Amino acid sequence: MIVGGIDIGSLSANSVIMQFVKGSSEGEILSYSIIPTGVDDYLTAKTAFDEALKKISIKFDDLEFIVSTGYGRIDIPFAKKNVTEISCHARGAHWAFPTARTILDMGGQDCKVITCDEKGKVKSFIMNDKCAAGAGRSMEIMANILDVKLEDIGDMSLDIKDKPSQITSTCVLFARSEVVELLSKGVHKNDILAGACDALTHRTLALMGRAGIEKDFIISGGIAKNIGVTKRVEEKLGVEAKIYHEPQIIGAIGAATFAHDAMMKTKGN
Repeated sequence: MIVGGIDIGSLSANSVIMQFVKGSSEGEILSYSIIPTGVDDYLTAKTAFDEALKKISIKFDDLEFIVSTGYGRIDIPFAKKNVTEISCHARGAHWAFPTARTILDMGGQDCKVITCDEKGKVKSFIMNDKCAAGAGRSMEIMANILDVKLEDIGDMSLDIKDKPSQITSTCVLFARSEVVELLSKGVHKNDILAGACDALTHRTLALMGRAGIEKDFIISGGIAKNIGVTKRVEEKLGVEAKIYHEPQIIGAIGAATFAHDAMMKTKGN
């Protein structure tokens, strides 16, 4: 059985194609893709699957069931079902790490803390305000203002050993003004990036303080690739986080596992 999961987020669209052998619920990932989210959710989703399918000898029509998730999940007509990103991230994290109990998902537009049981079912969740932190979007803005590569932010931020410059605004638009002002004062880029990672870490810890944490602790989403944030979170919590080799596809993995479940029900299994 071959199924697909698509996660349409604010910054990226992530597709996963999985194969499940009869009698097994584990499944394996055959291919995946990560592309920027476009203005048309349908075209974005179709392109994401086309990119994943290019890597394997499978056609789109071979996908028996597709589940969509994320902000754009409603606008995908070829998806036979849509599931909330909260449920999909919990299920995806559980697939990647069966011992997962707390998931910190740091996406482009928000951060959320999800707790799940031993089957990957959501027990509770809490989200930040969409303007507060902005997560991935805030880092994208920092990269543009400072003219650095997004993937270099984490390492550059860790070059600063002393207390970095403070970025106090909880809205990315006001934070942008703070960065411009710091630059005008001659503050080094690395110092500003350290301040940005530090600020996002503190807001994340405040969210986790409200939600609580139970091991094993997983970090997913694009920010999970930013060592400047993940390392700070680990140090402050005193807990080592588990991070999947491609943390951006956790939600899409969850969607694909829900596709498998739905397909099994239609077959009466």
